[in-house]
Amino acid sequence: MHRPGPGRRADLPTPLYTVADEADHDSTSAWKRAGFTAERREWGYLVPTDPQVTGLGAVRPPSGVTIVPAGEAEEGPLRDLDRSIREEVEATVGWQTMPAEVLPRPTGTTVLYPSKYAVARQAERYVGLVRVAPLTRQPRIGLIAVRADRHRHGIARALLAHVLGSLHQSGTESAWAEVNESNAAATALFEGIGARRAGSILELVRR
Repeated sequence: MHRPGPGRRADLPTPLYTVADEADHDSTSAWKRAGFTAERREWGYLVPTDPQVTGLGAVRPPSGVTIVPAGEAEEGPLRDLDRSIREEVEATVGWQTMPAEVLPRPTGTTVLYPSKYAVARQAERYVGLVRVAPLTRQPRIGLIAVRADRHRHGIARALLAHVLGSLHQSGTESAWAEVNESNAAATALFEGIGARRAGSILELVRR
């Protein structure tokens, strides 16, 4: 999505949002001079893929749960799961706590590329998902989420073990992930497998 520069936003409706690398002081200062303020921060993590480093080599899905690899999920149930998870998140902590997403989406469409999603299935029902963008230089884990009634069953950890294991087998040494600084569960999940904090992104807003 094209984002206007700090000096080209006068005729745009508010609120306006942008993201900037917190280490890029010139850019963040320019946005703040243009009337933007920091709304939230996301920590950027380098995530190892080697099971001997992550400790995920022996992790298996919970009883009755199977992992459907990326590209094999049924599109209809995947979209239903995505909508359900978004509604659950919005009704509790709010979707603004999830990783910033800047790609434009047609109205009502949230799953643009189903082939990027691996899902957890239980009793013919999709209960969790993980989205991985297979970027050439470093794959990006864009989202990992589980239905509220299936939290604390090890499903997110099993999904992470699956995708990181697949990346390791393909020769990829690390992936990138961004976690909202207020998301203690996600922070614990990634730091618990040896992910290293390697930067931060600020989401700025002008209201």
